Amino acid sequence: MVKEEIVITIIITIMNNNNHQPQKKICQNCGKEFLIEPEDLEFYEKIGVPAPTWCPDCRLQRRLSFRNERALYKRKCDLCGRDIISMYPSDIPFPVYCQKCYWSDKWDPMDYGRDYDWNKPFFKQFKELMNKTPRLSLLVYESVNSEYTNFAGRNKNCYLIVSSGEAENSMYGYRYMKTKDVVDSEDVRNSELCYECFQCSHVYKAVFCSKCENSHDIYLSYNCHGCSHCFGCVNLRNKSYYIFNQPYSKEEYTQKINFILGSYTKFKEANIKFQALLKKSIFRFAQIIHSVDCRGDNISDSKNCIQSFNVASSKNLKYVSFAVNAFDSYDSGFIDYSEMCYESLSGDKDARKYFTYGCWGSYDLYYSDTCSSSHHLFGCIGLRHKSYSVLNKQYTKEEYEELVSKIIEQMKKLPYTDQKGREYRYGEFFPPELSPFAYNETVVQEYFPLTKEEALNQGYQWKESEEKNLKPDIYTQDLPDHIKDVSDDIVAKTIQCAHAQVKEDGALEPGCNEQCTTAFRITKEELDFYRRMNLPLPRLCPNCRHYQRIKQRNPLKLYQRQCMCGGKTSTNGVYKNTSQHFHKEEPCPNTFYTTYAPDRPEIVYCEECYKKEIG
Repeated sequence: MVKEEIVITIIITIMNNNNHQPQKKICQNCGKEFLIEPEDLEFYEKIGVPAPTWCPDCRLQRRLSFRNERALYKRKCDLCGRDIISMYPSDIPFPVYCQKCYWSDKWDPMDYGRDYDWNKPFFKQFKELMNKTPRLSLLVYESVNSEYTNFAGRNKNCYLIVSSGEAENSMYGYRYMKTKDVVDSEDVRNSELCYECFQCSHVYKAVFCSKCENSHDIYLSYNCHGCSHCFGCVNLRNKSYYIFNQPYSKEEYTQKINFILGSYTKFKEANIKFQALLKKSIFRFAQIIHSVDCRGDNISDSKNCIQSFNVASSKNLKYVSFAVNAFDSYDSGFIDYSEMCYESLSGDKDARKYFTYGCWGSYDLYYSDTCSSSHHLFGCIGLRHKSYSVLNKQYTKEEYEELVSKIIEQMKKLPYTDQKGREYRYGEFFPPELSPFAYNETVVQEYFPLTKEEALNQGYQWKESEEKNLKPDIYTQDLPDHIKDVSDDIVAKTIQCAHAQVKEDGALEPGCNEQCTTAFRITKEELDFYRRMNLPLPRLCPNCRHYQRIKQRNPLKLYQRQCMCGGKTSTNGVYKNTSQHFHKEEPCPNTFYTTYAPDRPEIVYCEECYKKEIG
């Protein structure tokens, strides 16, 4: 009888602890309704924060506005005075130090510490600390001859790559991992000799390929696995010597490919035919591999990751993007080997990190920025190997705990109000106007693109492009069509970006909204790569090439849709099935969440129908 009473008591306790009801809220930012699920409320209770007042999309947009990856500037180190490259322009209010000075003992971030002022909102005091504390020019570590990289580590001989690690001889890329000789690509892993590739892994000698794996000598192909010597192919498995999904002999294949490679015009013509083939092909609703109970895209080896994107080897995540080995976290991005993070952006090997940016190797951090190897910090910037500090001032453990408790209560009662009238109490990420970057300098412009007027209207900053008034040595139409006709002196010449408009005096001005530099140069290493790979010279500047490449990304947003398999064909009649599916000649009843919006042209199949067709 006693045991039965204990069991009943446990059941009642569990029921009481899980009696949360879904809550509908109106986003303080966009005014749209959003839903907070019972499991969300349990998480917020667990970490001791109130429910958010911004919807998931607005929260993501706000966080991403604090991460500048690719807008780099020439300036001087404010400590040693030497010329450096930095993610901060020279007109920023706080000091910026080069790598050597920042990590030296010539200065101490604790010198900028201050007492807490109970008459001011917390975020106002944090902004004052921001404007005084020195910042690191670029986030680079353990790299060799890779000065022009950012958010990158353990790289060698790399140039203008971002969010990358263990890359060698690679240029103009984003999210390289263990690569060698990779140029103008994104999300490429364990690969070599790649050009303009997107979300590929374990590929060798791949050109203009997307979502390809374990393949070599492939060109202009999509979702080909275990293939070799394929050109313009889609959804192939373990095939060789195919052109536009048709088989050829080795001799025929070589002859046809050699006719195309090296020529800009011939490759452009082939791409038109490839795009037509893509429109007739089926697309998998999401890339979720070896994972259980996950909803999102590009998820692998994970469990219970909801509304999450670009996640690997992780568990119990929601509203998380770009994470490896992350656990029990919400509303965070670019976090690796971390757990219990909330509203955090950029980090590595962290735990219990809330409302932070650019902190790594730390735990029990609140509202802190670019702190490393520390714990129990609140409102700190740039601290290293520190603990129990508030606004960069040291306290005892007991003093810290008492002070933080009082600050949290003050933040609830005395909110910070931004220029748009939005209130920020404890539990909200930093207000957008506290970002050290303009909206169009950060990664948010890639996922939530805005015009200048739209950004300013939403309370973000905007940076005007510099007037360069460049006159190129070579205009786009005058570039040689074939790489064999390019002479060595091209490396000394300025080339017009094809997007740039030519003024009456021959100078250039931006002709697109893609951070166009109007002109660019080819480095010697780059030219050697094009010749080695038999590739024509690019016609766009690196920024415009980047923006063209990211058009392959799907949004970090999900839509509920029904499978487009109609039985014998796709529901639009464009694709003809090659085998019989479980629903036979009737339309597939399966529904799913996908990043392909309903108005997009792709033919999207559920997992079962896709595997039946492609394998």
